[in-house]
Formats: sequence, structure tokens, C-alpha cells
Amino acid sequence: MFAARMQTHAYLRGVARVVRNSSQPPVDPTINLVLHPTRRQLLSRRFVSTSPSLEPSKPSFLRRATSFLAISLSLTILGTAMAAAPALPAVSALLNPPTDEETLTMFVPETDHQREVEDYIQNHPVTKELRAKEQFSEARPHLKIPPAYRDYNLTGGTLMGPGKLVVPPVVFAEEGGKSLVSISYLGDELCGHPGIIHGGLLATILDEGLARCCFAALPHKIGMTANLNINYRAPAPAGSYIVLRATTTKVEGRKAWVEGRIETLVGEGEKPLVLAEATALFVMPKQAAMMANVYPTT
Repeated sequence: MFAARMQTHAYLRGVARVVRNSSQPPVDPTINLVLHPTRRQLLSRRFVSTSPSLEPSKPSFLRRATSFLAISLSLTILGTAMAAAPALPAVSALLNPPTDEETLTMFVPETDHQREVEDYIQNHPVTKELRAKEQFSEARPHLKIPPAYRDYNLTGGTLMGPGKLVVPPVVFAEEGGKSLVSISYLGDELCGHPGIIHGGLLATILDEGLARCCFAALPHKIGMTANLNINYRAPAPAGSYIVLRATTTKVEGRKAWVEGRIETLVGEGEKPLVLAEATALFVMPKQAAMMANVYPTT
């Protein structure tokens, strides 16, 4: 009996042990690796940050828009500055033209022909006579035009150079816009008929010379051609020296009347040949104050 009891208790303990063991879930191998890490895992953990990962906060729409506008404005200013940089010297020269005295030293002859023409004009009796008169000022007005703009100017660029207006005209202007004398040399590339200077060139010289004569007599020193009448008296031979003489005859408000002529430049005691005569009316535009500040006229 006692033996039977002991067997029964042993059986029950075995069943209980089996039930207890079967009720616990099997242990995951990963847990063992966490609880009992290897040496390699311990070394790799030293280089892993333990701080929590935080996503960067996105900037607000206003901040992003402000940043975009600031960058766009900066690039626009930079691009404008780079584009305008080449034009700055020309604009500066236009707003600050050289003086009459400075223009007299700006021209340097490059060819033997230019040196010959320049020497003849500078030492001619007419030139010396005008230099001796205190009421006249000497200049080379075409050289006041900035080099960057001369290619776009008819008399100061297109018609200037060897074979054309070989040297810049030398101009003597009487104070107050009373009168003007201009000395030039006409090359052999300015012809209409062979060997004869084109009449349109003489008209251009008269138009510009008569206008320049009266500028100083107008309130803002500038005027536009309203009327120009020309009478041609004789053919102008190519390769010759000429003199333009102009006189302001009347000034009323914004209007100025001028008369003048082109004649040959001859030696002392010789009588010049009149090539063309003209009368003209010039009117100062209403926006003359602005134009006088932008473009040199005297």
C-alpha cells in the first residue's frame, strides 16, 4: 500500500513538471543575444549613438519665401552689375566730357598724311590769327564724344579718318555764340562725282557748323535745325583744305538765326573761293535742360 502511494505521488509530480514546462513559451534566440552579447557586439555598440533620433523641423512658408526672394534679388543685382560694368566708362565720359583745352592734345596723327595735314592747319596764318584774339576759344569738339559712341556719330566717327575728314576739325568759337570759324581737310573718299566732294557732305558741315555757332547764345546751349537753306557756288575739290565761317544774326527766346559759308583755305594775301553759302534757323527744344546734361554740345 505504501509503495503504491509513493508511485502515485511520483507520477503526479512528473505530470505537474511536464505541465509546468509546457506552459512556458520557448525562449527566442535573439533575447539570449541581447542578454548575453558577444564580444563583437559589445565593440560595435560603442559607435552607435544612444540619443533619440529627431527629425529636423521644416522652416515656415514665410521663412522659405523670404530666403527665396533674398537670393533672387542678390542674383539680379549681381547680373545687372556685371552687364552694366562695360558701359560705365562710356557713361562717365559722356557725363564728364573733356574741356576745350584738353581736346587740343587728344589727337595724335598716325600716318604721314595726317601729320602733314595737322602741321599745315596748326601753322596756317588763319589759325595763328584766331589764336591771337582773346574773344575766341580753340577746341576740337568732336573729340568730346566718348570713343564708345564715335562709331555711331556721323561727323565724329563715320566720316572721320584717313581719306575722309583726315584730322578732327579745329574750331574757334567767339564768346556768347556770336561767330565761329572751323578749319578742316577733305579727303578723296568723300566724293560724289570723281574728284568732287559730295554736296551732301558740305550740307552736313554747314548744318553742324552753323548750329555749333549759336549754341552758346541759347539758354541751354543746344538747338535743333528747323530750317537750312544752301546755295552752292563752286565745286569743292577732293584733297583740299576748307574754312567754315558762321555768324549768329538774331536770337529770340528759344530761336537763333545763323548765316555762314564754306570757302577754300588759301595762303596769306590770296582770295578764298566760296564753295557754298547757307542760312539756318535753330530752335532750342523744350527738354533742352535734360539734353544739355547728357550730351556735350560745345
